[in-house]
Amino acid sequence: MSEERLTFDYCEQMVSDFEEVIKHPIRSKSSVYYTGVDLGTACVVVAVLDENKRPVAGAYQWADVVKDGMVVDYIGAVQIVKKLKQKVEEDLGTELLYAAGAIPPGTDTLDGGAVKNVIQGAGFEVTNMLDEANAANQILQMKNGAVVDIGGGTTGISILKDGEVEYIADEPTGGTHFSLVIAGAYRESFQEAEEFKRDSKNHKELLPVVKPVIEKVASIINEHVANFQVDEIALVGGTCCFTGIEDIIEKRTGIPTHKPKNPLFVTPLGIAMSCKSEEV
Repeated sequence: MSEERLTFDYCEQMVSDFEEVIKHPIRSKSSVYYTGVDLGTACVVVAVLDENKRPVAGAYQWADVVKDGMVVDYIGAVQIVKKLKQKVEEDLGTELLYAAGAIPPGTDTLDGGAVKNVIQGAGFEVTNMLDEANAANQILQMKNGAVVDIGGGTTGISILKDGEVEYIADEPTGGTHFSLVIAGAYRESFQEAEEFKRDSKNHKELLPVVKPVIEKVASIINEHVANFQVDEIALVGGTCCFTGIEDIIEKRTGIPTHKPKNPLFVTPLGIAMSCKSEEV
């Protein structure tokens, strides 16, 4: 079995385990719990790992408190994270103290500490902050390639060499654009389009509608990887849950493209993996 296959097997197992503990939390005692908080454009996810860095609990909520990677509803964001924190604490029968967070690549000078403040406002001690690509790669464990995080408003591209990020970019075009196109085609509201898009049963019908947007994402990827040796692409982020997106991107880029079982959960698990047991 190739090293590449083994790498993605680890990612698939972590995501599968996380999906299971969202439904059935593991209440056995751990000496410490590591929490990852992912403030996404369309979804807020809280992932909890035990002392062995294995998933034990999690929760998520669809939300619109973030736009293009920036917190636009601070109070709303704090309330959602606090609510999810309380839920997983009840599931585990313990208080969660430490958490890590992440921001899109290249937005560190724009964020102004807002994501960290939200996590602290929800009652956590923030023990690490990192960019989303490095977080995702905690689970993907890629050595050479590109992590492409297609979120609600933007597509983040991080090129890795020997496991280290050597180039980052973040450009408009993401799930919001999918929903806008769907809303226009079906003459429905943006929120109706969002909900229709989230149901995988509708993806086959919607693929011809959103294909131009996916091709736009592929062209953005091509532009940024042109000057690098990129052997593979890994897709993460909620928008990548759209069925068939990986096939179009692979065809347009000519680069082998992998999509984890549930790309929505890769980054929050990686954020939790980066959490430390003391405040920084």
